[in-house]
Amino acid sequence: MTITDTHEWVHHVDRHMTEQTLQELLAAVAGGALTPAEAEAELAGYVTSDAGRFDAAREQRSGVPEAVFATGKTPAEVTALATTSLETTGRAIVTRVNATQREALIEQLSTEFPDATLFPDELTTPYERASVVVAHGTSFEHPSLTARVGVVTAGTSDAVPAGEAEILAQEMGTTVTRFDDIGVAALNRTLDQLPRLREQDVLIVAAGREGALPTVVAGLVDVPVIGLPVSTGYGYGGDGDAALSGMLQSCTSLSVVNIDAGFTAGVQAGLIARQLDHARKSA
Repeated sequence: MTITDTHEWVHHVDRHMTEQTLQELLAAVAGGALTPAEAEAELAGYVTSDAGRFDAAREQRSGVPEAVFATGKTPAEVTALATTSLETTGRAIVTRVNATQREALIEQLSTEFPDATLFPDELTTPYERASVVVAHGTSFEHPSLTARVGVVTAGTSDAVPAGEAEILAQEMGTTVTRFDDIGVAALNRTLDQLPRLREQDVLIVAAGREGALPTVVAGLVDVPVIGLPVSTGYGYGGDGDAALSGMLQSCTSLSVVNIDAGFTAGVQAGLIARQLDHARKSA
């Protein structure tokens, strides 16, 4: 750690942080109990590197786990931010990774954190399909909520953003149940799952084409439904515009996220689940 780095940290220290607390942090760094990155996360709430600033305090501040969005980043930048995440929060979530980024990321994290639990592996292909990599450090305590989230897909083509939503909801502590390939082209596929759908506390419903499935489901259940429009289909509106428009114009009570925004859908479901869990435990 350089003197310049220290001055930058002190500049961002909360005004209410005591001198004793600051001295304890600096002593911990000097003694090797904390890394500079961990200390910066404690002081400023984020960690600065050549790859960008990582918001290490996001989950404490908003309940939403911070993730690394890999699109547009080099493999080196992705691995650097993921390493910072694992070091400072005990967990790394990396979304929208391509094959080159995934290979570099898993190799780097396996080397630097050999005891960490990494997803995907050969048994967890949904992570690969969703283009998500997750790592848990040995000291990471996974949250556990009593609320249940159902992730519904109209068809197999909707599995990528739906998988992202599933993983984020799981990382926030919910129990997730998948309901796949129950689109309205054969409505009996939806109706025969209706009893199980009604058992969930929150539903994320992913659909492309005209995006009808969330409207149908929301008209049959009494739990919050989050519509996830997917960029699948043909011709006009086939990039997800028609699905988004259809969900926004739904005559049922439905909330809608952006096209392919699985991360946002999973987070919204997780936040609802947290409030339900809190209410149940407080009752």
